[in-house]
Amino acid sequence: MVTPAAVPHPILSVQNVSLHFGGVQALTDVSFDVREGELLSVIGPNGAGKSSLLNCINGVYWPQAGTVRLRGEPLTRARPREVARRGVGRTFQHIALFAGMNVADNIMTGRNLLLRHGVAAQALGFGPSRDEELRHRDRVARIIDFLALAPYGDSDPAQLPYGIQKRVDLGRALAMEPRLLLLDEPMAGMNVDEKIDMCAFILGARATFGASVLLIEHDLAVVMDLSDRIVVLDYGRKIGDGTPQQVRQSPEVTAAYLGVAH
Repeated sequence: MVTPAAVPHPILSVQNVSLHFGGVQALTDVSFDVREGELLSVIGPNGAGKSSLLNCINGVYWPQAGTVRLRGEPLTRARPREVARRGVGRTFQHIALFAGMNVADNIMTGRNLLLRHGVAAQALGFGPSRDEELRHRDRVARIIDFLALAPYGDSDPAQLPYGIQKRVDLGRALAMEPRLLLLDEPMAGMNVDEKIDMCAFILGARATFGASVLLIEHDLAVVMDLSDRIVVLDYGRKIGDGTPQQVRQSPEVTAAYLGVAH
């Protein structure tokens, strides 16, 4: 008898999550899993609840109903710092890099949760704290090389092109050594060449650093090319969940997201 291939265990499980702000329902009974090693995209029209969903996962919002679990353990009432400590990294739609710090130091801030000796000890630079900082700097250097940021390591990110700033934001998230990477529109505002580069870096991050990926992105061509599976939201409800081919062929998704030809 042939044994069926094992289904990868979900690294993230979102079950029946609902979120409202007063009388405004942002999410209604949303459920899906992200499997180990998977790249899952969440798409939908503006206002569909995509960023609210990410905020429920990484602790910015606490949903009024439902559960969020990371490798089987609940995240639903965890603060963002605790969620990050447990292996969830995130980039943001609007870049918020630190002014007055160069590219390398911005990426280094992603290591703060992993420091054992604290910022004060690192500043003094003695004994074990110095050895620890050198190990963290080695990790940052690896990320800088991976993202082709070496020419910009000493630069102020604010003076760099937008696409490079987005790479720095991704580098900071990767510096946290995430098991799950939440990417909130990482290609928004990019030109075609910058999008091609970012696609390669996202796929490379999964392969090189072993992170599962949950991606929010408006560019459907990018989503269809990158994704293993796609979840579709509309007015806070899930209306689709499947492979790119399945989602592309769904009349409900076509009506809600792409419009209906008359």
